[in-house]
Order: sequence, then C-alpha cells, then structure tokens
Amino acid sequence: MAEYNTIRTTAAGARAAEIDAGLRAHMNKVYGTMSIGMVITALAAWAIAGLAVTTDPAGATYALREGQYLTGLGELLYNTPLRWVIMFAPLAFLFFGWGALMSRGSAAAVQLGFFIFAAVMGVSMSSIFLVFTSFSIVQTFLVTAIAFAGLSLYGYTTKKDLSGMGTFLMMGVIGLLVAMIINLFLQSGIMMMAISAIGVLIFAGLTAFYTQDIKTTYVAHAAHGDQEWLDKAAFDGALSLYISFLNMFQFLLMFMGQQE
Repeated sequence: MAEYNTIRTTAAGARAAEIDAGLRAHMNKVYGTMSIGMVITALAAWAIAGLAVTTDPAGATYALREGQYLTGLGELLYNTPLRWVIMFAPLAFLFFGWGALMSRGSAAAVQLGFFIFAAVMGVSMSSIFLVFTSFSIVQTFLVTAIAFAGLSLYGYTTKKDLSGMGTFLMMGVIGLLVAMIINLFLQSGIMMMAISAIGVLIFAGLTAFYTQDIKTTYVAHAAHGDQEWLDKAAFDGALSLYISFLNMFQFLLMFMGQQE
C-alpha cells in the first residue's frame, strides 16, 4: 500500500509539473502574440499617419496647422464618412466576427484574424499622431506598459478569485461605450475626462481579471489534451489583454498627452 501511495504521489507530482510547464508555455504564447499585435498596430498607425500628412501645400485642401496639411489619403480617412467606418470596424469585428472565428475557424485562422484586427486597429488609431506629440505618445505607452505588467502579474499570482468582478467590469465597458457614443455628439471636454478616468480604472481591473481567467482556463482544460482548442484559447487571451492595454493607453493619453 505504501509503495502504491508513493507511485500515485509521484505520478501526481509529475502531472502537476507537466501542467505548470504547459501553463508557462501557454502564457508565453499569449504575451508573445499580444506583443506582435502591438507592433503591427503601432507600425500601421505610424505608416498611415505618415501618408496622411504632408508639409507640401500644393494640392492640399485642408491645413492641420501651420506647415502641415492633409494629403488626399488623409482627407479620405479623416474628413469623409469613411472615418466612421474605420472608427467602428474594430468594434464590429469584436461583436460579430471574433466569436464565429473562435467557434468555427482553425487555430491558424484565429491567429490571422487577430493580426488583421491589429492592423485595422492601427489604422483606426492613426489619428493620434496628428493630435499628440510623438514624445507624449511614447511616454504614455511606457507608463501603460509598466502599469499593465504590474496588473497582469497581480492577476497571475493572486490567490484571490477575481471572477466575481468580471461581470461588473463588462457592464462598465458597455456603459462606457454608450457614454462615448453620446459624447461624439455632445463633444464635452469634462465628460471626456470623466470617461477617460473611469476607462483607465475599468481596463486596469480587466487586465488582472483576464490574466487570471487565461490561467484558470488553461489549467481546467490542460488535462483534456485538445491542443487545437488551447491554441485558439491563447489567441483569444492575447486579444483580451491587447484590448485592455490599448484602451488603458488611449484613456491615459487623454490625461498625459501633449497636443501638437
């Protein structure tokens, strides 16, 4: 009996070590995919902003400020109804496309969908380079990265169950979206500051919540051996953390950003 118990304990320990190793690899995949998405977004935003602005007034019809003018592409992206399509395209993909891709697509298709989403998000965010100085954008990004790392580490290591605040935070996101849409018409600076402050807090909480959820989801399903599902779950987790990071960055930019 003692020998049997020893064998059982050894097997359980080996299985736990295998799950721990798999979890580390899973989290590395989540953060790695998220990082690649961030690079794609940054490059797309920077490239589009560069093509949208010129210092040559010849043929330009709109002046941003002294010495800077919108190109034809800039006019199309920022001064026509296309800007609304670009603004809401990422949101439409999240609500109507991502769930279908997760349920019916392969892991490779989900990964490709994430990277395409990151590129579209970059186009949608390109206007920040027209409004804020490059220094303040980089500064805000670094502050966001430090805050994100701390919050994600907390979510990964804490013994406290954060699942209870997930529903509350998602309700907050819906309320935030409604308030932002209303403010598109009101154009209230005070309301925008309030939205930004609340947004930072909501997505800070979601960063910790999503990190813990990614971890617990992997542990719960690792024993099933469905690698295809785990791969898709990694990309889904990367998307959740990517969105939390970008939203924290954009809301913090409202406070920290210096305008051109």
